[in-house]
Amino acid sequence: MTAPHSVRLTTAQALVRFLSRQYTERDGRRQRLIAATWGIFGHGNVAGIGQALLESGPGAMPFLQGRNEQAMVHAAVGYARQRGRLSAHAVTTSIGPGATNLVTGAALATVNRIPVLLLPGDTFATRPADPVLQQLEVPYAGDVSVNDTLRPVSRYFDRITRPEALVPAALQAMRVLTDPVQTGAVTLALPQDVQAEAYDWPEEFFAERVWRVRRPRPDTAGLRAAADAVREARRPLMIVGGGIRHSGAEEALRAFAGATGIPVAATQAGKGALRHDHPAEVGAVGHTGTATADDLARAADLVIAAGTRLTDFTTASSTLFQDPGVRFLGLNLDPYDAHKQAALPLVADAREGLDALREELAGHRVDPAYERTYRRAKAYWEALVDQAFHASDEDAVPTQAQVLGALDALVDDTDVIVNAAGSLPGDLHRLWRTRSPDQYHVEYGYSCMGYEIPGALGVALAAPGRPVWALVGDGSYLMNPTELVTAVQEGVPLKVVVLDNHGYASIGGLSGAVGGEGFGTAYRFRGPDGGYTGDPLPVDLAANAASLGMAVIRTRTIGDLRKALAEARGSDRPTCVYAQTRTPDTVSGPPPAQAWWDVPVAETATRASAARAREEYDRQAAQRRRHL
Repeated sequence: MTAPHSVRLTTAQALVRFLSRQYTERDGRRQRLIAATWGIFGHGNVAGIGQALLESGPGAMPFLQGRNEQAMVHAAVGYARQRGRLSAHAVTTSIGPGATNLVTGAALATVNRIPVLLLPGDTFATRPADPVLQQLEVPYAGDVSVNDTLRPVSRYFDRITRPEALVPAALQAMRVLTDPVQTGAVTLALPQDVQAEAYDWPEEFFAERVWRVRRPRPDTAGLRAAADAVREARRPLMIVGGGIRHSGAEEALRAFAGATGIPVAATQAGKGALRHDHPAEVGAVGHTGTATADDLARAADLVIAAGTRLTDFTTASSTLFQDPGVRFLGLNLDPYDAHKQAALPLVADAREGLDALREELAGHRVDPAYERTYRRAKAYWEALVDQAFHASDEDAVPTQAQVLGALDALVDDTDVIVNAAGSLPGDLHRLWRTRSPDQYHVEYGYSCMGYEIPGALGVALAAPGRPVWALVGDGSYLMNPTELVTAVQEGVPLKVVVLDNHGYASIGGLSGAVGGEGFGTAYRFRGPDGGYTGDPLPVDLAANAASLGMAVIRTRTIGDLRKALAEARGSDRPTCVYAQTRTPDTVSGPPPAQAWWDVPVAETATRASAARAREEYDRQAAQRRRHL
């Protein structure tokens, strides 16, 4: 028997060569699976992966220099989401703190089901010295390292303790990255001695491989049952999530809504699947939803959950769907999600499922009176949005909603808006008028402060030439501004809008609602009472952004803001628009939450605010129900 041809490379060199030859294909479109590698080097990866990247050259594997390990993962997530999960980035770090800094980003990727390949260095497999620098010693287990913190937040994890173990591990890693149900963070922990160890690799390992992303169709019986459920419903409502966008099912959704007249509400991840002006689009649903969508949800007798996980923000902590006989139809590629709320499951790719269900329902349409009702309700809500966006005094300090209104008046369907945490996601979900399927990029599966800037950088790398906006509050900005340096270094013309309201505004508002009185949420000096009640801190975020290499435009008034946003949009360099905002009044503020969210309130308390909050909590919690 003839031995296969082999090539002698280090483990790290073999991994880089292997990754450079992996592709995805869906609907006939082929692209690189791992398009680039982010890295920060230390003794755990500099002589292994670092040397391999240098030797391979940028043609085989482009390299991106990061400033913070968590931020590199966020950037990789932004890139992969913008590319429809069909192309991803790898992230390499040293051992120790470099590796543990990956954990938050890995959790974000896995919760949102976005592919990212993590390549942390690890302690010596051969243990020539024990412990080595940055090694965590575990007295009861010699094979544990800090990389084991990545196990629960990874969809696949392996530690490569021998060169030849890379072959099956690398293939399994690619399988998980390209699986539309199982994808998320994938970790290959690489002991630093194994990275540099040479091995005779079979040439077949480096052959080009195409991983075809599947599109399962629904089974016949399930499809018929789903169609029967829709025909029987008098007040159906569809809720769309991120699965619509991951599938590229927007056109199928438009065709389905147009044919059936069923109103379509959106989660944070699904917003934009229908343009804001589509007749069947009724806006955001859940705790941060519109009155239109939430009222429809309360009255719905059938909820079609398409590509959504039905989290507590969407279901208003199981208080939203109030019709006594409400039923659920779960269209999802993942059987786990398709069965939630005791739903009738329709397990299929979103595009294939919607097309098949539309064909099965040929000729069926909701009652015209139902359509007229939800369209009137939507028109009323749009008037409230206009009111929140309107600014009559150009010399006034803007509210947060008026900042969004100024941006809304400027952008077109090529712009991408990136956000993740604080009070902005709620305002965006309720108010933003999404013009294209990928314009709205709000990370709300993990709602991670600090995602906005690196996530926007990843989006911009995936969509060169398009205006990409990172909308970030002062709290999130202070969490993770480091990749502004990377944007400057790479010449990526990010548009960063920093809204400074001197504290954690979102959690401050929640604190007030649950009896916490805003405790510990303002950025202020300590006052006479010992709390943070003194003067605002003299923090200058604009100066900070400028020190990191950004062009900075300071604004004070609404008129300033309009000019600054237009200038930033036209700029060919990274630009920061710094805007101080004022607390909205009852006229200029956004409409309040239209549905509840369960944040348990102290059952016993001496302070009156907490006692009142508990009374309201008990009233709302009494509406919870299990759908069986």
